Amino acid sequence: MLLEGLDTLFLLASEGTMGKVASRLYISQSAVSKRISQLEQRLGKKLIEPDGRQIRLTPQAHELLARLGPTLAEMKGLLADSQTLTDAHPLPVACSETLLAGYLAPFMASYLRQDPYLQISTHHTPVILARVRAGEALLGVCAGRLPPGHGLHAALLRDEPFYLVGEEEERGTAASLFTMDLENPVNRYLVAPLAELGLAPRMQLDSYLALIELAKAGMGPVMLPEGLLALVGEQGQQARPLPGISRPIHLIYRPSSLKRDRASRLIQALTRHFAKLAPLDR
Repeated sequence: MLLEGLDTLFLLASEGTMGKVASRLYISQSAVSKRISQLEQRLGKKLIEPDGRQIRLTPQAHELLARLGPTLAEMKGLLADSQTLTDAHPLPVACSETLLAGYLAPFMASYLRQDPYLQISTHHTPVILARVRAGEALLGVCAGRLPPGHGLHAALLRDEPFYLVGEEEERGTAASLFTMDLENPVNRYLVAPLAELGLAPRMQLDSYLALIELAKAGMGPVMLPEGLLALVGEQGQQARPLPGISRPIHLIYRPSSLKRDRASRLIQALTRHFAKLAPLDR
């Protein structure tokens, strides 16, 4: 009961609303509220308070999460390791949306025919890491530089180059371009090499879908990873590589996953799939 309440509180900290937490846990909003209420009674302190349509955590709740966060994630991971994984159990995989669209859609469609209980969810890399660490996903496929001390096995699948779609527009001493969010910790390493090429972000967006639409509309230059160029159409065929600018693609999992046959088969299949991918002929 205590672990269940703490897990619900952690989700509430990241999701912000009872409704989103209920969707993540596949329970009702009233059940979420009951879990938090029971946790407050158990601990004897107020953990949440209303903030408009959302929920704000109290300072006591933030202190609790800061102290227990790493321990709770490890405990959840160990519990997940001990669970039986039969052929009929869900096999959750957390994946970057861009990698699913650019490299994995045909693979996953084929693999689902042999393992129909494969469950795919898409997230940004920090969330993928958190879900795999906590055992909420048995493995993850993520893009960008991983933070140190993440505690997972990480196999490099591909070093994906970036391209420019559209013509550079001079703004001062540097060419201006549309990029993904370079403030995201997994992308921050790209700032310095872009500056060395005389490139500066004109606008930073959180969605690659939005960047693709800007590229298709001819609003370039737009910085896109190799795997998404096919989604741009004719402009993507004329894209130019950015020398020395790339992002690593990793397969991440808890080491114990290799001892589980279904997870191990999927890890091997993903590794083979990326090994067979040829670079774009440009």
